[in-house]
Amino acid sequence: MFEERVTLWRAADFADAVERAEAEVREYAALLGGEYTGLAQAYEIDGEPGDGAEVFSLIRDSDLSTAAYLDAFFDTGSERQGRIAEE
Repeated sequence: MFEERVTLWRAADFADAVERAEAEVREYAALLGGEYTGLAQAYEIDGEPGDGAEVFSLIRDSDLSTAAYLDAFFDTGSERQGRIAEE
């Protein structure tokens, strides 16, 4: 199992944010009996996060169709997720 997490850090720069995130993820993984994969990414938020604020963004170039892209990266069938009931 792999878990992707988005965490917020008040930091002076990217290096400080990543250093703090890596320290936290090592503790988190140890608590769960897991291990840190070694990949941390940072995204700078402009201003204070508020309602609807973007807290993470990753842009990937791909020649895949929309459906194939989603299947390859986000809907592989191995995700542990539920569905929101429609009204």
